[in-house]
Amino acid sequence: MSQSHGSTERGLFRGYYVAVVVFLSTGLSIGMAQYSFGEFVEALQEQFGWSQTEINLSLSFAFISGLLAPFIGRLSDRYGTRPVMFVSLLLIALGFALRPLISELWHWYLFSSLVYAGFPGATVLPSGKMVGLWFPETRGRVMGAVTAGNNFGGVTMPPFAAAIITFATWEWAYIGFAVIMFVLAIVAMGVLRESPEDVASERLRTGRRSLPGGGRGAREGMNLHSAVRTSSFWLLLVGLTSAQFTYQGVLTQLRQHFGENGFEPAVATSAVTIIAAMGIGSKLAFGRSTERFSARKMTAVSVALQAVGVGLMITPGNAAVMWTGIFVFGLGFGGLGALIVLVVQEMFGLREFGSLMGVIQMATIVSIGGGPWLAGAIHDRNGSYDLAFATIIGIFLLGIVTLLLARQPEWGEPPGEPVPEENRAISPQPGTAGAD
Repeated sequence: MSQSHGSTERGLFRGYYVAVVVFLSTGLSIGMAQYSFGEFVEALQEQFGWSQTEINLSLSFAFISGLLAPFIGRLSDRYGTRPVMFVSLLLIALGFALRPLISELWHWYLFSSLVYAGFPGATVLPSGKMVGLWFPETRGRVMGAVTAGNNFGGVTMPPFAAAIITFATWEWAYIGFAVIMFVLAIVAMGVLRESPEDVASERLRTGRRSLPGGGRGAREGMNLHSAVRTSSFWLLLVGLTSAQFTYQGVLTQLRQHFGENGFEPAVATSAVTIIAAMGIGSKLAFGRSTERFSARKMTAVSVALQAVGVGLMITPGNAAVMWTGIFVFGLGFGGLGALIVLVVQEMFGLREFGSLMGVIQMATIVSIGGGPWLAGAIHDRNGSYDLAFATIIGIFLLGIVTLLLARQPEWGEPPGEPVPEENRAISPQPGTAGAD
């Protein structure tokens, strides 16, 4: 083997192991905390006598993720993704491990807060940074695969929890969650590496092409101070915040909406599961598409599909119309998880990705808190979700407009040294593939 490709090739590329760990971290966190949420409700109601509203209120504590995201992102930029991810996974594990000890409602809220405090450092921040660093040439398709972990968690964790609850207790189900997350935290510390030098050495070891400029893509992009002074940042912020009304404003309400429109309980559950399963293919397709088209424009397409799907789901008609809406919504909804990260990378690079992503995640407090409140308040007044979903369609349209108006700003040069022209081809810049 020639020197340019390394002297020997031993074992798999470490980037694959990194991708698997991030896949599991994002997927299991979301699968356990969100998709599996409903599996515990009946048991909690029977044991403690809490109402559905009281139990569901813990979902609103997800705003803690938004509040902490800028600080966790800054810590990630300063100290590295690996230690932040380790502590974040331990927080999630602790939140689950303590739930069997609850005896008061405020305990339920406190331990839910611990889980959500670990979310930013275990999900969107590590996936964005690690994939962009280890797979700069194919980050779209790899990001799609990694964020498909969200749907993997949605498909696997609810039946896992249901089985333990059926054959043991709800307490043992949460203990099982805690053990899995603790083990994953240990594995992450052993597997993750994030310095450009480690990436370059690993590429040499496995015979991969060396990155132009020594792989300095991790140092390219805009810092937070410069980014927030551009109109593109604020347009993107509004666009992504609007898009994320789909998570708490639509997805969490769909099972009840389906039931109120004639679906049997098992069919309603299956419809939500189908949306989760469709997300795997959707993330792969949308992720791959960003290697050819702008991630910003593909995000607008994703939101548009969701708007059409929700519109069909509230259109009076037969079951075929409803199922068509489920299919169209699932196509768009699945890709959003990958696109949010990719569009921030595309627009502002990896230089201070954690800080930028943290600020954008903080803005989602509006959708996290506003989505469930909007849907619940309108439903209680009108007896259905139709007007609530129609309002969210309007929010989606606002997001589409702002996404299309945003333009990628000039990054400038990394601190301390100029960027070789050939290195700019790795990270999209205005006028290159993947950008406008």
